[in-house]
Amino acid sequence: MAQVKGRKLSKISAKHYGELVFRSLLFLGALFVYVTDRVRDPEQLFGDIRAIHPLLWVVWLVLMVEMVLRFFPSSLESMGCQKQFARNYQPRGETPERVDLKSWKSTLAIVLAWTALNGAIGGLYFAGVIDAGILLLISLAYSVCDMICILFFCPFQTWFMKNKCCTTCRIYNWDYAMMATPLVFVPTWYTWSLLACALALLIRWEITVRRHPEWFSEQTNCALDCRQCEEKLCHHKKQLRRFLKDNHQRFKR
Repeated sequence: MAQVKGRKLSKISAKHYGELVFRSLLFLGALFVYVTDRVRDPEQLFGDIRAIHPLLWVVWLVLMVEMVLRFFPSSLESMGCQKQFARNYQPRGETPERVDLKSWKSTLAIVLAWTALNGAIGGLYFAGVIDAGILLLISLAYSVCDMICILFFCPFQTWFMKNKCCTTCRIYNWDYAMMATPLVFVPTWYTWSLLACALALLIRWEITVRRHPEWFSEQTNCALDCRQCEEKLCHHKKQLRRFLKDNHQRFKR
């Protein structure tokens, strides 16, 4: 245990922690603006995203820049999304005719669960229970949860995919499409531009998976081996599980 505690934080892990803090601040900033606007004027246009608040420009710019950068190889990004590039493919001997990735049933289950969740959110919006401002806040909350999934706990990994870590994740590059999902109910240039870029990123990923499944499997790509990993993100999750297990009785008191 002492060895795990003393492990140096990798540059990619540090980047993810920075993104967690930054995205959390964006969410809190948007929440503050939304609440203060609603208290001051219930008809404030932040609620329907027709008049773009300065903070929304920041959110749009940050998300667009992050998504555009995902289209290109980077040494500062996780191998989880970088395995879609040919330069990160290190063949493990002869490539088999058929490469088995995670079961399509697991992937379909995630699609159905995500559709059901956001379908319910869309239902609340069209019923007038929540407004477009809340949809934006949910989208920003998803962006924070994305970092939590990477650093601490991922329900998709644990309950659906059963993959060992983010590096081998079949759906790693679905994240921006998932973040943008609540915005599909608000047809404006602001939301549609984000959705278009997120969908382009998702489609490019899925096409690459179909054309080069060997790039995405640890059985065929040596670059996905644990001994080649420079991120060591799994150690953070192990530390958290160990901490919760060791302090389980204390929390129950």
